[in-house]
Amino acid sequence: MKTYIKEKRLGEGTYAVIYLGYRALPQDKPFVSSGTRIEDTPVAIKRIKLTKYAQGHEISAIREIKALKRISSKYVVKLLDTFIYDKCVHIVLEYVETNLENVIRNADKIIMPGDTKAWMLMILKGVYECHRLFIIHRDIKPNNILITAEGVVKLADFGLTRGIGNKMTPQAITRWYRAPEVLMGSRDYGSPADMWSVGCVFAELLLRVPLFAGDTDIHQLDMIFRALGTPTEKEWPGVSTLPRFLEFQQYAKTSLGSLFSAVSSDALDLLEKLLILNPCNRINCDDAIKHPYFKSLPLPTPIGKLPV
Repeated sequence: MKTYIKEKRLGEGTYAVIYLGYRALPQDKPFVSSGTRIEDTPVAIKRIKLTKYAQGHEISAIREIKALKRISSKYVVKLLDTFIYDKCVHIVLEYVETNLENVIRNADKIIMPGDTKAWMLMILKGVYECHRLFIIHRDIKPNNILITAEGVVKLADFGLTRGIGNKMTPQAITRWYRAPEVLMGSRDYGSPADMWSVGCVFAELLLRVPLFAGDTDIHQLDMIFRALGTPTEKEWPGVSTLPRFLEFQQYAKTSLGSLFSAVSSDALDLLEKLLILNPCNRINCDDAIKHPYFKSLPLPTPIGKLPV
């Protein structure tokens, strides 16, 4: 039996407490407060309590484990071990130093266009590995995009993942990164919902603040429609049949250029393709990776030179 030393609490997620830990000499328990290290490489240990009142937490843990066992990518956090102890599921993951939210919020960090380009390309490559396996992440946001000391992106927090084709719940995805079809109650959404979230992350990297920071789902939709125009049946067939569709004020369709005046035309084009209201017309991950934005100057900043 492997034993891990619990060093300190790193944070608290949706359904878990996360600790910094190390492999230790085997003891009669798998998770201990003290012991002798046998490896100096730190790990992150996600501890999920199992109770009869927390069945949703158990399902989330199972989803995360199943997804990470299937996905093998440099740009997705690596699953190292799992065990059950003290009425808790423990998920052992590679330890990653920080996340994109911390970088964006740090006013001392200057994010250059090449830096944004490098991170966006890595994010898309991580999401591509999920979609290639018909896995939808359903909670892409800066806080769930980890960044190593060298600047490598690692997509994390797979507790809300679902397989493409399953009936979905509209409560998934943090509101500010939630696609309009999800906000309006669709239960048949798929990978385009992740692409919308990626677009919101892209915008946040460019602006250093969230693009759509609504207080409620209705407010969120209103902010989206003010920026992108109110959808009609002509441009989004079936939109009026969505469960939470409301007759919003008719805002004219506009370009995002006024909000992103300092952004290159290639960057703006990719952003607008990610933030298309009709999910059927939204760019997919493969096409986004091949977008001219990533080939134009300045080229993506090399790993090791990113502002972490």
